[in-house]
Amino acid sequence: MKFLFDLLPVILFFATYKIAGANPDAAHALATQWFGSGIMATQAPILIATAATIVATFLQIAIVWIKHRKVDAMLWVSLAIIVVFGGATLFFHNPTFIKWKPTALYWLFGAVLLVSASLFRRNLIRKMLEAQIQLPDSVWARLNLAWAGFFLAMGLINLYVAYSFSEETWVNFKLFGATGLMLAFVLGQGVYLSRHIEETN
Repeated sequence: MKFLFDLLPVILFFATYKIAGANPDAAHALATQWFGSGIMATQAPILIATAATIVATFLQIAIVWIKHRKVDAMLWVSLAIIVVFGGATLFFHNPTFIKWKPTALYWLFGAVLLVSASLFRRNLIRKMLEAQIQLPDSVWARLNLAWAGFFLAMGLINLYVAYSFSEETWVNFKLFGATGLMLAFVLGQGVYLSRHIEETN
């Protein structure tokens, strides 16, 4: 359930884009009403989907705050990035900004993991997971590095898809491709870590 909740903005982005694309006249009229004149019909789906994602992220934070009275730093970072990149897309009527948003978020997470480990001697992956599993120090270090490398790779893959394929293909990749790669990476890590967990028992 939490996994679906975390994916709420991406799912809403995908659904809104598809609905707007299936109703081009209504989407164009709505986009013109909300974001000003001069918008082409082909721009309407991505603009409406971007606005829906910004709203969904605010809603996510509100729900988390109401339930727990605190919000994880990652959610605040996600909100800041979607507001900046999504807001630029809406203001300039240019989808380039929203296409860069996932890459900015991935690279920020990767950089935080690397900087925390190298400069502050803090392994953030270990901090998040050590209450659930016990691993040797060397494995924690490799795990942290693996996540940083994964985020770097995901940022590059996002840009490759965004600039090498159609906008609709990129939208599909955001939900299915990126989520699938994340699940595959987590499953692969689970197989790798299971050996070390057994060794420490």
